[in-house]
Amino acid sequence: MTKDKTVLITGCSMGLGAATATYFANNGWNVVATMRSPDSNNTLEQRSNILVLKLDVQDKSTIKQSIEKAIDYFGKIDVVINNAGFGMNGIFESIPEERVIEQFDVNVFGAMNVTRAILPHFREKQNGLILNISSGVGVFGLPLGSLYTASKFALEGFTEAISYELASIGVVVKLIEPGAVAETGFPKRSAQEFGSYKAPVEYNRIIQSMGGVFQKFRTNADPDALSKVVQCIYLASTDNTNQLRYLVTEDIVPMVKLRRECSEEKFMTKMREIFNYELFR
Repeated sequence: MTKDKTVLITGCSMGLGAATATYFANNGWNVVATMRSPDSNNTLEQRSNILVLKLDVQDKSTIKQSIEKAIDYFGKIDVVINNAGFGMNGIFESIPEERVIEQFDVNVFGAMNVTRAILPHFREKQNGLILNISSGVGVFGLPLGSLYTASKFALEGFTEAISYELASIGVVVKLIEPGAVAETGFPKRSAQEFGSYKAPVEYNRIIQSMGGVFQKFRTNADPDALSKVVQCIYLASTDNTNQLRYLVTEDIVPMVKLRRECSEEKFMTKMREIFNYELFR
């Protein structure tokens, strides 16, 4: 097979993963598009530079097998994009412990397992790039999103820490921080998760208040967000820099700037204002 650049992407059955796989393939890359159930979920166009493989980030054996098959087929892997993930929304008290564990198992430990599995290959080559898909809520917390927020905070910390370690062996690690991407199936699944667990009635006021806040977020979401995030991922994969974080979509820029550029007092005052704090303090 061709010796051009090869990218392995997790979570390609739909949404951002599928769009990213197609974009890289259209730009001449060899693409290893992985997903949990390729036979039933594969919507990618069949082409010579796309290899669809089964990879479940909760199953280490499928991670190992996919990496081995990809290297055997394309000769090497240059970039790994940890995209697989989902959002668990709702009142923390109402969400069962097993779902809490699942949230971290997919969003954090899944990315860690894929990273650990690819590192021997990258060490041998003395180069490689790992892109972890984070979120604006990996920077600031949102009520009713405590578990998803916590998982992305963890991913941010993990990625930043290993970026120093892996730089010593020629491997670059980066974070993509998008806001709302309505064109994917992510918001729909998050809404389904939210409706799965009934919270105690004492939380009704904050749930009702946040409904209006989230509606404003959806209204202000960038209609071209998916395209912009995909292009940012491609830029981060090809710009030959060691830039750690890439902030995408304008909807979250004000809150990220508040978090990173303002005092704690100013940040918390503004966020409580956004979340209609008087209703539930």
